[in-house]
Amino acid sequence: MSTMDTRAMLNEIEGHLLLAATREQGRKAAAQFSAPLDWLTSCQREVVEGRFEEQYLELARASWQRTAERALQMRGEYEETYRGLRRRLLAGWLLTCAVTLALAALVPAFG
Repeated sequence: MSTMDTRAMLNEIEGHLLLAATREQGRKAAAQFSAPLDWLTSCQREVVEGRFEEQYLELARASWQRTAERALQMRGEYEETYRGLRRRLLAGWLLTCAVTLALAALVPAFG
């Protein structure tokens, strides 16, 4: 199995675990929400909790999507900054080499 296959498999497992944990959080939040509503029948409570859990998951997915989009945006920004720094470092190094060579050429003329 290649490194990419392993990484993809681990990402898939992590995604399933994250979704399962979020579902459980949604169920707990739904139960807490409906607990004070003692006038609901058990059937109504199931409907309310089911809808609450669905909304909880939709909000989580939307949040994950925004986070992923922002991460991609920031990655692009950081990569551009890195490329700019690398260009400046190379330019500075080349300038230093050119000055050093020019000074080395002038030293015998004064010696």
